[in-house]
Amino acid sequence: MNARPPLSAADPETGAFTLTIRPDNIGVISIDVPGEKVNTLQAAFARQIMALLQQAQRHAALRGLILISDKPDSFIAGADIGMLDACRSALQAQELAQQGQAIFASIEALPFPVVAAIHGACLGGGLELALACDRRVCSSDDKTVLGLPEVQLGLLPGSGGTQRLPRLIGAPRALDLMLSGRRLRAGQALKWRLVDDVVPADILLDTAVGLVKQGKYRRPSLPWPLRLLHSAPVRPWFFRLARRQTRARTRGHYPAPEKMIQLVRYGLDNGDQAGYQAEAKVFGKLVMTPESAALRSLFFASAALKKQSEPAAGDAAPRRIGILGGGLMGGGIACVTALRAGLPVRIRDINEEGIDSALRHSWLALEKRRRSKGLRPAEQQRQMLLISGGTDFHGFRRVDLVIEAVYEDLALKRQMVAEVERNAAPATIFATNTSSLPIHQIAAGAQRPQQVIGLHYFSPVEKMPLVEVIPHAQTSAATIAGALALARQQGKTAIVVADRAGFYVNRILAPYVNEAARCLIEGEPIDAIDQALVGFGFPVGPLTLLDEVGIDIALKIAPILTQQLGERFSAPPALEALLADERKGRKNRRGFYLYPTRRGVWRRTRRADRSIYPLLGVAPKAHLGAALIAQRCVMLLLNEAARCLDEGVIQCARDGDIGAVFGLGFPPFTGGPFRYIDRLGVDKVVDTLLLLQQQFGDRFAPCARLLAQRDQRQPFYPAGAEAKRSPSP
Repeated sequence: MNARPPLSAADPETGAFTLTIRPDNIGVISIDVPGEKVNTLQAAFARQIMALLQQAQRHAALRGLILISDKPDSFIAGADIGMLDACRSALQAQELAQQGQAIFASIEALPFPVVAAIHGACLGGGLELALACDRRVCSSDDKTVLGLPEVQLGLLPGSGGTQRLPRLIGAPRALDLMLSGRRLRAGQALKWRLVDDVVPADILLDTAVGLVKQGKYRRPSLPWPLRLLHSAPVRPWFFRLARRQTRARTRGHYPAPEKMIQLVRYGLDNGDQAGYQAEAKVFGKLVMTPESAALRSLFFASAALKKQSEPAAGDAAPRRIGILGGGLMGGGIACVTALRAGLPVRIRDINEEGIDSALRHSWLALEKRRRSKGLRPAEQQRQMLLISGGTDFHGFRRVDLVIEAVYEDLALKRQMVAEVERNAAPATIFATNTSSLPIHQIAAGAQRPQQVIGLHYFSPVEKMPLVEVIPHAQTSAATIAGALALARQQGKTAIVVADRAGFYVNRILAPYVNEAARCLIEGEPIDAIDQALVGFGFPVGPLTLLDEVGIDIALKIAPILTQQLGERFSAPPALEALLADERKGRKNRRGFYLYPTRRGVWRRTRRADRSIYPLLGVAPKAHLGAALIAQRCVMLLLNEAARCLDEGVIQCARDGDIGAVFGLGFPPFTGGPFRYIDRLGVDKVVDTLLLLQQQFGDRFAPCARLLAQRDQRQPFYPAGAEAKRSPSP
């Protein structure tokens, strides 16, 4: 017996939802947004969805509905956040939230069971839609992830998520999911009761049909520990703790997390309907905050950069990768190449210990996923088989691109170029992971300089999302395209920067950390300096960052920058005493901080090393104030970022913002250095620099680009220069 013909709402422009009535009187709503790689929810779909629900209810024999995607790897990746940029008031944004709430309330109120059959990304508004269904079943595929990542855009779930999710999985887990923005794989989602079953993708629809045939579902109550936390006597304590922990993490820079906590409690105290009304109102206000606007701008910029790095027709993305050096950077690059890009990797190191270290790096990353039930043991073994290594160049004839991650020495890197040209195929690209050496100098003497490029990763490679792509004057377009394609496969955001000293990220970082060191030389305590910049919004302070990078490495780069860019890059000479005292930072557990061990295991806590003050000849005393410390460090960074734009080191302000936020942790809620300048006003930034110049010296003299922008009253981002459409993260 044939299925009945599909029904769809009479809206030819938005035919994203199609209803088919099966012979067993179960309706299937298929989701497939035309012309898009992934499904997103758009305001224009509201009328269509409501029409389909009405059509379904006219079938008296209908037993239930199933929501499923026709996209190969996406259920619903979120809402189209371009809708939010079109809002001119909090009320308009509130109305969008109310529209979503109304649709999902209609689904929840249907008299028959509704099941969400989830395969692929189910995020943001997609998960809120699934929460409105009676039951949820998802595929066991690695591509299936569930989450509410709105916090990453300075927002909160606005279509009922703050109310339905706590009822389903309990307030503690709901807040964990919403406040972190993290994504759950299928196994964890089942463990948390977010879904009712996990099955192979090829029986997903059949399983959903079976759930519909079971009829309306009465969900069992939450486990007693969660019910206890929801109870009136314990609830105030729990939410006070949640607020305190959140404030410690956000330091008041991000309004959305605290609003989420308030809304979850408000719904528990006052009921669902009051909670929905409050949710929509708060959502509308958050959309209009500068923090959300800045975070959305970063998301649009990142999406645009990733789209730019998509290989053009005829461009061959690398398929096999070679890596020179099995140390921390080489192991990290191998890990993201094999485990994220899914590409085979061949590592070459001068000894077996380096190979073992790199292999262990990836095994531990996979082991962490396996323990969290995100990876099956067979898949763990399969992915590890992608990585191999040796002390010779065996297998390098077959690689398309080689990444060099050896010691920062020009002669050694030139030797690596020569050895790769002798042992790899003629078309192989050579990418150097140098952090300071000019690419054209590394390429000097190469037989094929057009195939030499810089690929500057940041440590730790698995966590830092940025990579700088640095062509030199002779680098070919095909080489640039290959490097960009690899970065995209690895899940990185890539910016193309000029082959100038320090490139972009390290160049703007150097004046920032140098000024922190000057504050230290002036007697400001280590803790006070770091806390001032963490209070500003950086994830770690500048002296902590120096310990992480390595004091020896930073002091090796400083003379190179000073020689090529001027005295403003010179580090305080007193810091040389740290190297004489064998203080390299975290790697040898002695830097600005001490990292002692207990029975061979690193302690979680560390402390500033007071013995550093006599070495520098200072008597520590907090006297500058956090605001002035932050101002001195940040203003130098802003000034250098504007210089980089003026000199063509970066191609546009967007790349500069992405590089600073993703590469060195410039506070995301600002949108990056250039958006922060616009937010402050170029005239105010120039005036502040001039005042600091009078107080502390010519290194604060505002650059020509800032002076020109001020005189022309020109912001770095003209009004309306935004990307307009992209799903939630």
